Amino acid sequence: MTIDPQVAAVLKDPAALIPAIVQDASSNEVLMLAYMNAESLSLTLSTGKATFWSRSRNELWVKGATSGHFQEVHSVTLDCDADALLIKVTQTGVACHTGERTCFHNPLEFGN
Repeated sequence: MTIDPQVAAVLKDPAALIPAIVQDASSNEVLMLAYMNAESLSLTLSTGKATFWSRSRNELWVKGATSGHFQEVHSVTLDCDADALLIKVTQTGVACHTGERTCFHNPLEFGN
């Protein structure tokens, strides 16, 4: 696969992983955190479907390919240090594999 020049500028090492924060484009709710490499970022930009790198399966992963809970990408923004991405999406179904709308559904308690 030929890597888009703008992707190559972000991920100089094609195997490097960059964290991708996924946010609902309408509500701004944070849905999940995943990782992208150069190939998954290129695919996301070319297809408009959120595509990530699965660290546990060591393979590309199109969000929703098995569950039907796709993420239609509206925008991809690089942070100020060029070491994280913010991806705004329209979420079909739930974002979390547990069945929750967001992966951030386990609040931690802190001291009084």
